[in-house]
Amino acid sequence: MPLSDTVEMLQAILGAIDEGIHVVDASGITIFYNHVAAKLDGLTSEEVLGKPLLEVFPSLDRESSTLLRVIDSGESIYNQPQVYKNWKGVRVETINTTLPVRVGKRLVGAVEVAKDIGKLKELSERLVDLQAQISKPKRTKRSADGLSFQFEDILTSNEEMNQVKERARRAARTSSPVLIYGETGTGKELFVQSIHQASARSSKPFIAQNCAALPSSLLESLLFGSTKGSFTGADDRPGLFELADGGTLFLDELNSMPLDLQAKLLRVLQDGQIRRIGGSQQIKVDVRVIAAVNEPPKILVQQGLMRTDLYYRINVVSFELPPLRRRREDIDLLVSHFLDKFNQQFGMNVQGISPEVKGLFASYAWPGNVRELEHVVEAAMNMVDSDTIEVDHLPPHSLERPMEQSTAETWMPATLLQAREGRSLPDLMKEMEEQVIQEAMKSTEGNVLRAAKLLGIPRQTLQYKLNQRTNPLN
Repeated sequence: MPLSDTVEMLQAILGAIDEGIHVVDASGITIFYNHVAAKLDGLTSEEVLGKPLLEVFPSLDRESSTLLRVIDSGESIYNQPQVYKNWKGVRVETINTTLPVRVGKRLVGAVEVAKDIGKLKELSERLVDLQAQISKPKRTKRSADGLSFQFEDILTSNEEMNQVKERARRAARTSSPVLIYGETGTGKELFVQSIHQASARSSKPFIAQNCAALPSSLLESLLFGSTKGSFTGADDRPGLFELADGGTLFLDELNSMPLDLQAKLLRVLQDGQIRRIGGSQQIKVDVRVIAAVNEPPKILVQQGLMRTDLYYRINVVSFELPPLRRRREDIDLLVSHFLDKFNQQFGMNVQGISPEVKGLFASYAWPGNVRELEHVVEAAMNMVDSDTIEVDHLPPHSLERPMEQSTAETWMPATLLQAREGRSLPDLMKEMEEQVIQEAMKSTEGNVLRAAKLLGIPRQTLQYKLNQRTNPLN
């Protein structure tokens, strides 16, 4: 392929990328400038190409321009926030990664990839301001907007879930860090709010932040705050740790937090102090941190998505919320609750669900858990034309994933009843029972309560049989 065609192809590729790309030569003259960068800056490519950078962007200098800093230092800059006014006087906020361009060992220029975070940062700062306003008045046990949950709002008749509730009530008495694991939709924030509301911190702020919702550098400034001049355009702003002082900070999807930021979180947990970005002053904070993940924490550690030292520090108190498929006796209870909720909300009087719908609900795997059940009931309420929800009222394509092969079939030994010559029936039965118990304990990772449910026997009975296996003379 001729060199000219290669250059045209490269320019077409760079021009199609949905991020701002700006390339300058070693003298700071722009040699490539795509349409996204032009849109951010309020300019056209013709107004920038071939001109010195500082001539086109007079609000920058060699220190505040990441492109010129890379040319001067020869070192890359990753995920650097930058705030500046473009040619039209519009404030622009980006996160830039700027890299030196070398031919051999000779530095010939720099390339910058800029992601526009202006709207996202504006929304996040509005959220911080809103949470700061909410946290000022003394909070009551039940907020006026009804969004603060208590343990009484966690509806269940499931023994495992009730045990988790009781452990969470006890944990509410202290200020130790808490780590909650549960699949999406199992009600992790409901548990977190209940812990906060049952604690001595209930009159102090409760602030929640999803760690997967923001880029790393923006999440860091949101958590720890910033000082004026820490980066171009930065203002003095408190972070969520300061706003949550005396109360609870809930960090959802903690495993989405970058490892370097996890290290800073670890220091806060150890020292109880934060330092704003660009600041030198240590600020003392009294915050209970509760974190949640939607994958098993030990697996996240093994995969390198969670720091080992952070895991051991934040895992002081831990809970696993069972998915809806492990607490199917709660489905009717939850359906009744959601019917009451949407009857009141929509001004309707739906009395229940048909036997066919009940059967579908009982056989469905519920990958979205309680949240999915709520959404299915809400969708059906929008379609129902009688006092009973029928199958044709359910949303299209819902409930298409039946319950996986029954749990018993997935762990039951395939050759369990294979006859053996010369063995009596009692001996075979005893051996069969031991194998079934062993497989049940293995499949539930040693959880006696869950294994007992698989076996269909009381937990006390299973515990007795396990004790007999280890101490047969007792």
